[in-house]
Amino acid sequence: MEYVIFFASAFVAIVCALLVISQKNPVASVIFLIMAFVAQAILYIQLSALFVAILQIVVYAGAIMVLFLFVIMLLNLRRDDFGPEKHPLQGWLTRIFGVVLVAELIIVIARGVSQSESVDTAASDFGNVEQVATILFTRYVFPFELTSILLIVAIIGAVVLGKRRAEEK
Repeated sequence: MEYVIFFASAFVAIVCALLVISQKNPVASVIFLIMAFVAQAILYIQLSALFVAILQIVVYAGAIMVLFLFVIMLLNLRRDDFGPEKHPLQGWLTRIFGVVLVAELIIVIARGVSQSESVDTAASDFGNVEQVATILFTRYVFPFELTSILLIVAIIGAVVLGKRRAEEK
């Protein structure tokens, strides 16, 4: 039963991630991104990392996605706001980066399958509250605070851009 849940949530996460980048509607992309985050949280639960799973749902699917949705709706971007359709080199670069990404994914999966025995021993300590809090508020306190400043700047920028567009119309 664990394999069924794993493969189902992994499939949902991959499909939703692909739908995020293939949607033309930004609101639909945000919805699919939330579904991908929930599928990842299910994978964290299977790893016995309950705290990380709850953080995944509350922080990313809750707070960050609401912020993205707020910014998208505040800016009210239309297709003509993005400029010209496409640069001629953009199609080839997209294909090259896609092939590189697929090659990296194959390498990571191949190495992960060969090293799957070592994962079981690390899963018992992974994701408990004390361990995450110790690492977050000692080693990663500067990036944590820098991220909060970046989010505040993004909100202020979205409000300024939205207000400027409202004044132009």
